[in-house]
Parts: sequence; structure tokens; C-alpha cells
Amino acid sequence: MAMNYTEEQLNNFDKATLVQLFLVQQDQLKEIDNKLQILIEQVAVLNNKKFGSSSEKLTDSNQLSFTEINGEIVLFFNEAEVLADEEAKEQSATKTRSKKRVGKRAEDLKNLPKVLVEHKMTEEELREAFGEDSWKQLPDEVYSRYKFTPAKVEVEEHHVAVYASKKTDKMVKADHPGYLLRNSLVSPSLEAAIMNGKYVNGAPFARMEKEFERYGLPITRQNMANWTIHCGERYLAIIY
Repeated sequence: MAMNYTEEQLNNFDKATLVQLFLVQQDQLKEIDNKLQILIEQVAVLNNKKFGSSSEKLTDSNQLSFTEINGEIVLFFNEAEVLADEEAKEQSATKTRSKKRVGKRAEDLKNLPKVLVEHKMTEEELREAFGEDSWKQLPDEVYSRYKFTPAKVEVEEHHVAVYASKKTDKMVKADHPGYLLRNSLVSPSLEAAIMNGKYVNGAPFARMEKEFERYGLPITRQNMANWTIHCGERYLAIIY
């Protein structure tokens, strides 16, 4: 239970005692913050149960669990078990070119770029399997797989040519893109990813910070918060 002190008592404490009291209160505030985070997550889950689609409702309280990651208490639940539907099986992924079937799978794939990967046998392998000139090629067996390439982080190093007159003090720079925020490493593509993660996917800055760490990008949640506020005020204020 937290202790309450009067102003007179605090004035009579020495520096060491005040520092100790501050550290204790700091720990208490951190504990309160963690508990508040749990309550927020619980409310989110309850709202999902009440208003979410029936296929995504949590049907078993044992599916809820809390864990601590890097000092933060977060909520996990067995989403795969909740959303799994054995009756919603995929169509067969294997087909031949001579039998084209149009269905949901074809609809899902039609707008995605395709990369052709051919698998052929060498002449030597064919001779070993069939003998000399004793084979013919049938229509290929074709199957599709989703290929996912994780996000890639690069550094754009802009070299802007600078020219000066030999006769006057005139200087001219080559055309180049303007900066999003002065003296900042943030780019439009990076800030767009941050805003999408925060406001579309609902990911806290703390989680995005850890995700960027896995890509080798040292961006703190404070960086992301500052960039988002400044970009919102500078570029989006006219909209909202």
C-alpha cells in the first residue's frame, strides 16, 4: 500500500531518503502501467468476443494467456486454434496444363506477379532413364506456391551535384527530392510503413521497435512517435 507524506515530512527527509522514495514510486508506477496494459488487452479481447465475426470469437477462456516480453506484459491467445476450420480445405495445388479449372484459387492468384521456375531433366538423365531417343515430353505438371519475401531495409545515400561559377559566387545544385523532416533519417516510405503499422494494423510503437530491430534498423519508439507527430502536423493537418 502506498504511503502518503505531508509536505513538512518531505522537507525534513535527507537526499538519500528522497531518492529511495522516488525509486519505490517509480517501480509502483511501472507495475500499475503493466496492469493497465493487461486490462486494455482484456477489454480488446472482450470486445472481439462481443462484436467480432463469429469465426473469430474466442470460445474458451483457456485460450487466453499473458506473458512478459522485455519487461512488458502482453496478451497472447491461440489464434491458430481459434480460427482453424478443417472444413475450409484448400483446393488441390497440383494440375496439368491440359486441365484448367477456374475457381477461388485461380481468383486468388490472378492479380499476383508470377515467377516461372522450370524443372527439367538433362539429356544425359533422359538417356539413362529411357535409352537413346526413346522419350517424348508430355505437358508439364504445374503447381503454385506463395513466395513471401520479408521486408528489406536499405540506406538511400543521395549525392547531389553542386556547381559553381568560375567568375562569380553563383552556386547551383542538381534537382533532388526534398526531405520529409530536416536532419532526419526518416523517408516517406519508412514513415508510411510506421503509420500503416500503427493506425491500420494497430501495432504499438514498442512492438514495431522490436520488429525493426530484427531487420537491423535501430529505430526507437520515441523516434517513431516524433516522426509521426511532426509529419501529421506538417502534411496531414490540412486534411483533418
